[in-house]
Amino acid sequence: MSQLKKCSCCGLPETYETIEFDDDGVCNICRSTQYKKKSVNWEDRKKKFDQIVETYRGKYDYDCIVPFSGGKDSTFQLYYLCTTYKIKPLVIRFNHGFLRPIIRRNTERTLKKLGVDFIEFTPNWKIVKLLMRESFMRKTDFCWHCHCGIYSYPLRLAVKLNVPLVVWGEPLSEISAYYDYKKDDIEYEDEEKFNMCRNLGISADDMHGMISTPEHPVDRRDLLPYTYPSAKELRAVGVMSICLGSFIPWDYIKNTALIKKELGWESDVLEGVPEELHQSGEKIECFMQGARDYVKYCKRGYSRITQMIAFHIRNGRMTLEEAASYYDSEGRKPPSLQILLEYLGLTEKEFKEIVQKTEVSPFHHDYSRQDIAEQAWDFEHWYREDNRKK
Repeated sequence: MSQLKKCSCCGLPETYETIEFDDDGVCNICRSTQYKKKSVNWEDRKKKFDQIVETYRGKYDYDCIVPFSGGKDSTFQLYYLCTTYKIKPLVIRFNHGFLRPIIRRNTERTLKKLGVDFIEFTPNWKIVKLLMRESFMRKTDFCWHCHCGIYSYPLRLAVKLNVPLVVWGEPLSEISAYYDYKKDDIEYEDEEKFNMCRNLGISADDMHGMISTPEHPVDRRDLLPYTYPSAKELRAVGVMSICLGSFIPWDYIKNTALIKKELGWESDVLEGVPEELHQSGEKIECFMQGARDYVKYCKRGYSRITQMIAFHIRNGRMTLEEAASYYDSEGRKPPSLQILLEYLGLTEKEFKEIVQKTEVSPFHHDYSRQDIAEQAWDFEHWYREDNRKK
């Protein structure tokens, strides 16, 4: 395997999606962060958000919709909106099927302490499995149903319930170069972004045609939760779908510390991530996260660990030298992989053959590695297709 070129500042490798390096070997995500810290007028941006909130306050059944997983970012955005603006939000969760026990406890505690209305939607599991398999076979990404549902379902309700303002949390400018702080004054969570970053280039109509067969037909209505509202529907209601992180400086470490203090929000272990790193609570809402990170590592040679380290370095909480010992933890096979294979109906050999076809050069994964990530404390609570395997 060729040595991967890495950012001289944060350590992100050349296989990281959207990455580019300048003449100093510094990546574009680092440069965007530097601009965020030195050149963005956050006072002006906050005033813009103040004006947006007042434009919608009190005019509808709810002042806004807050899409919510129960993870650190959505919990902070809900806390911030409720305490800073005293608004009346409708909180909506698209349940992807992999919620963990601590996230459920965090959710109950947060909703009761803040006193908000909450809707949770859980889609048809049989359809979810078909979607997972199809998107994995075509794109080696089994999360199509999750990302499409999370980013389309709240907007479908915004249209149905006539609640135009939808407020999300962390902007993509924080972690990728699809958007950056220099170019994008306000980062909209709109159809352009949905098609570019969320749905893998596969629309709900496309997916219906892929999973529905004459022998096993699928009702088109089962794909509605993953279908982005039409431009006509969005215009009729005047939907504005924006990221809070476009208006206040996003720092998930500080945000997480705040919700732990004010709401009693609990962190959790993250499969395959060293304990010192997972205290920030990143991605703990999904028990398939370890399997997703493993697929990413097999394709690109990095995982959640590298991404977390890069964030810490960009924000002055770690150096590349201090980070060096953590990289050896990457690429360990997670126990959740076996559960994923049960869902997909694949053997590990078939999994390897599919993923190998999408490796990003110059990385090549050594599948002979036998080191296994630690089993999470709640592993036995994760849903298995065959209960005898528990």
